[in-house]
Order: sequence, then structure tokens, then C-alpha cells
Amino acid sequence: MSTTKHLIAPSVLAADFARLYDDVQMVNNSEADWFHIDIMDGVFVPNISFGFPVMQAIAKHAAKPLDVHLMIVDPDRYLNVCKESGASIITVHYEACTHLHRTLAAIKELGCRAGVALNPHTPVSLLRDVIQDIDLVCLMSVNPGFGGQKFIERTYAKIQELRVLAAGVNDSLLIEIDGGVTTANAAQLLNVGADVLVAGSFVFNAADPTSTIKTLKDINITMQSV
Repeated sequence: MSTTKHLIAPSVLAADFARLYDDVQMVNNSEADWFHIDIMDGVFVPNISFGFPVMQAIAKHAAKPLDVHLMIVDPDRYLNVCKESGASIITVHYEACTHLHRTLAAIKELGCRAGVALNPHTPVSLLRDVIQDIDLVCLMSVNPGFGGQKFIERTYAKIQELRVLAAGVNDSLLIEIDGGVTTANAAQLLNVGADVLVAGSFVFNAADPTSTIKTLKDINITMQSV
């Protein structure tokens, strides 16, 4: 597991798009570490979020790295524009990549960190042959496409399986959890090996989003399983 304290990445998909600048500034001024940006195409997932022009507008005002999650088919076509739009981390779905090794190499050639997302039904064992080439694995803890869904309990075991898979091969791998993250499950996620918590509606629908981010950031790890 990473030796640094866990990271918090508020998901902009849950922000108020009519007040997007204000919400970007809120994240800037909070204890959050990254902006989590979901790009959806209505094909790979049954929803459309926002495209690269909106991402560029966010990047213009963001003071923290953009963690970009491409929930799209044929993501290779959009890697360059993703980088040009401000991405620091580019995560593609295992299920959407025919040549995953090539895609990861292309992301790194752009100077970005390379991530792979796994849908809830996709086993972590499928990453065995590329685990050394990945900077971040995003485990979907809900079915992708919509915010506010119920957390899938199987995620805890998948985190542990992934940590074992990476042990001795890629010990700096970051494990990110996306979907249904709240203060009710954050500590357990961190305890079994998660590094990055993505929180959308739990943050942006809170009465005090800044305080909610701080609460997630201040959670202490009491144990670690490998």
C-alpha cells in the first residue's frame, strides 16, 4: 500500500452544473486531493455526462490534479484530447480496451499516470499480465453510469485480491474506489487496502461539502490486510 495518507477525489459528476465554478473553488479550498472527472458516452454506460469542453473549463480553475475516468468505447481515440484538456491521470475501462497494454503505454507517453477501471463483474485476476504497467486501478463499487447507487459489498474482497496481485510486482499501485463511498464504509475500505476514495453525491449533496471532505480525509487506518 502507498505510504502516503489516503487521497480523496470528489466526483464532479455530482456537482451543481449551474454553479460549477463555485463547486470547483470549494474543492480547491478543501482537503480534497484530486478532482474526479467522469466522461460518459451513452454507449459504454447508459448515461451521458459532459465532454472535453466542460473538462477544459474545470481545468482552467482547478488547483488540483484532474483524475479522468473515461467510461467510453474506444478510449484510445480520445487520449490526446484528454491530456490537452488537463488530465493528470487517465483511467480507461478494461472492458472497453481491445489492446490494453498498448493503451496504457499511450497514456504514459502523454505524460499522464495510467489507470484501469474494472466493472463490478470483472475479476481483478484479468490484470495479472499488465499489473506492473498500471499506476492506478479504479474498482467500480457500483454499476457505472449513475451516481447515488448502493455500494456493492464484494468490493472489499476485490481490494484484498488486487493488493495480493500487486504485491512484489507493483507495490506503488494506487487502488481507487468509485461508487457509494460514505463515512459508513470509508474506514473499512482503507483498512483492507484502498488508497483513493471517490465520493460524489455524498460530498456535493452534503449540507457542508467542505466538512464532509475533511471527515473523509481524517479517517484513520486501524489495520491493513495484504
